[in-house]
Amino acid sequence: MARMLRRAALALPLAATLPVYALGVEPLRLTTPRYAVPWSGPRLRVALLADLHAGAPCMTAARVQGIVEATNALRPDLTLLLGDYGQTSRRVAWAGTYQPAEIAPLLGRLTAPLGVFAVAGNHDWWDDRAAMRRRGGRPEWLRALAAAGIAPLQNEVAALPGFWLGGLDSQWAWSHRSGADDLPGLLARVPEGAPLLLAAHEPDIFAGGSPRVALQVSGHTHGGQVRLAGWSPRVPSAHGNRYAHGHIVEDGRHLVVSAGLGLSELPVRLGAPPEVPVVTLG
Repeated sequence: MARMLRRAALALPLAATLPVYALGVEPLRLTTPRYAVPWSGPRLRVALLADLHAGAPCMTAARVQGIVEATNALRPDLTLLLGDYGQTSRRVAWAGTYQPAEIAPLLGRLTAPLGVFAVAGNHDWWDDRAAMRRRGGRPEWLRALAAAGIAPLQNEVAALPGFWLGGLDSQWAWSHRSGADDLPGLLARVPEGAPLLLAAHEPDIFAGGSPRVALQVSGHTHGGQVRLAGWSPRVPSAHGNRYAHGHIVEDGRHLVVSAGLGLSELPVRLGAPPEVPVVTLG
């Protein structure tokens, strides 16, 4: 009994500390995990910014500016923005609700020799009622990013030196798992055999993806936001923890999923700190 009481006494401070850490410490961290992916294209370093959710707890405009500066300091050859830029959830919009025109100019300070490109996330569609009604065009966030000098890609491709970059539209644009994505149409624009890097907000399309895609980079999952021993109790994916986070290789194809930067639904992070992954290709 005495031993059990001693163990309980030791566990109590940890139990009291974890909520404080998950609410106010880990969401303010910024990590830069590194991944190496082989491919036939040129050697390059790609920085990934996913799920900013500006306006969520710990995601003020000043925080966004700091993330931009930290990303530029990594000196990537190419920077990709992977969707979900704003925060409209009333449950976690504690830092205020920012308009795209307030945050996009901050992201416009991102610099990379091969450019800065952006795709839409599900929230970028859901938060734009006019875009949802017309089921097309550019959501407001992509228009604001374009005005700030960032190139949006919606089922479109860009020819870059020695390789092609594709940007897939959101797979959840209209509802959960019903989207505006058109991978066959995107692939039709890329020469057969050319190295192709695909940016897609949600990772799920990787399950039935094409061998023509050398690497897919995604966000959306937040790494589960709570991740312990490589497992998350809730992942917004039809495949659960299979594509929750990190570097996944299946049938010789590569996927890198970022844990993202902001918060959604629950205002906590535990075992899934905010990150700007850097992928070295080649």
